[in-house]
Parts: sequence; C-alpha cells; structure tokens
Amino acid sequence: MNRRTEAQVDAVRLCVCCVYLSVYPSVASAQAPIRDNSFLMEEAYNQEAGVVQHVSAFLRPRSGGEWLYAFTQEWPVGSERHQLSFTLPVQHLSGLTRVADIALNYRYQLVGPGGRAAVAPRLSVFLPTGDHEQRVGAGAWGVWVNLPASVTLGSRLVTHWNAGAAVTPSAKDPLGQTATIRVYNLGGSAIWLIRPAFNLAVEAVWVRGEEVTAPGTTVAREEFFINPGIRWAHDFSSGLQIVPGIAFPIGVGASRGEDAVFLYLSFEHPF
Repeated sequence: MNRRTEAQVDAVRLCVCCVYLSVYPSVASAQAPIRDNSFLMEEAYNQEAGVVQHVSAFLRPRSGGEWLYAFTQEWPVGSERHQLSFTLPVQHLSGLTRVADIALNYRYQLVGPGGRAAVAPRLSVFLPTGDHEQRVGAGAWGVWVNLPASVTLGSRLVTHWNAGAAVTPSAKDPLGQTATIRVYNLGGSAIWLIRPAFNLAVEAVWVRGEEVTAPGTTVAREEFFINPGIRWAHDFSSGLQIVPGIAFPIGVGASRGEDAVFLYLSFEHPF
C-alpha cells in the first residue's frame, strides 16, 4: 500500500466508509446480543429513535507510514425509518496529514429492522474538502449509492451483503487534469455470536476504482480483502453502549501483500 494513487486511496476510503457510515449497536441490557458493528461492511439497521452514535475507525497498512482515520456521527430523523449522518475522514499520506472529502449521508429503512431480513439503501454526497494536489480527495463533488441487506440465519449467525457505486464528475489529479471517475463495491460478511456481547466476524470486500491519468482519461484498479476480526460490547445502566473492535484486512489477488490493521470504537447513547 506504499505510495497509493488518488484512486487507490479512494477505494480504501470507500471500504472504510462501509464501517463508519452505518454501524448500529442496540442500546439494551447486558444480556442482549449485539447484532452489528461490522468493520468493512455496512449493516441494514438504522439508528433507533432518540439514540445517537459516535464511531471512530482507524486503518493502518502493515508497510509504510500511511493511515486513515474517520469519525462518523449518526442521528435518527423523527423515527427509525430515516437517518442522517456525516463522516469526517483524516488521511496521512506521503508525510502529510489532511482532511479528506467529507461525506453527508441519508439512509432509509426500506425493510425491517424487525424480522430476519432488513434492507436500508443509502445515498451519500462527497464534499470536495480534501486536497487533490496531495492526492487526498477527488477535488470535486461526488455521490455514492450503497444497498446493504442483513439476514439473520439463526440465533448465533447473521450475514450482511453490500452492493454500491460512486461517481465523481470532474475529478482532478494532482496536475489539475479532470475526468469522471467511478467506484464499484461488493461485499459479504458472516457474524458469529460466540457470546451475546462477543462476536467473531469474517468479511470479504471487493472494490474497483478509477484514477485520472489525463484529461478525460482514467485507469481502473481493483482491491480485494478478506477481513477477520472480533468485537465486544460494554453496556451501562445509563443506556451508554461502548463497542471496541479489531480486525486484520488481508489483501488477496491484486491486493496481495497489502495487509493492514483496523481499529474500531463506537459510543452510542440516548439523547
């Protein structure tokens, strides 16, 4: 993962967005199982009415000194049917630390969350707050549509499935050359509830992104990761729930050798 181009960094950012745009732990008693809090995947559960969540995600490759941090805050709007959130990413690349492109997100609970299946499509708008001259951000407005679906297969097994696409017209490279870039993402995960408050997760995420190489010209690159990890929950009588987690993305195929460490921390409480 040394010296990533702008599109490669954008692809990793999109994977990480799946984590910090849509994690959703239930505020419940210590005996209630945690249903979600995946890492590189997005679950199809909106925030409960009257509950806010603060999520931190940190990704650092095993080689090189690059890292990516993102903070997300999620709010229900009136009910669990509608949810708004924002994501503030900070990226360290080539010795410089910069705020990347901020995302504003809306998600609609189309199916569920009651029952065995849930579906919650999301629309995100990327603001050009990054510095494209330093390969941190696309230098233009962009949109991302993601469709997460969650299916409960038993008392101890939950799966999550994602499919999405992003487009950024007039994206810029460090020289200011522009072109339209597109990113596509697919993924699936299995969450095993070893104990109600301790889960084992295995995820598979594929991302195909583009970078600007000349005016109106792009080149595509692919990323594929298998991501095993664990997460656990701490519940308090006040309604606060804290969920830490750690995972280890392993590059496969074209991403071989791009292993990383992923740290996760969520705080959720009534407001």
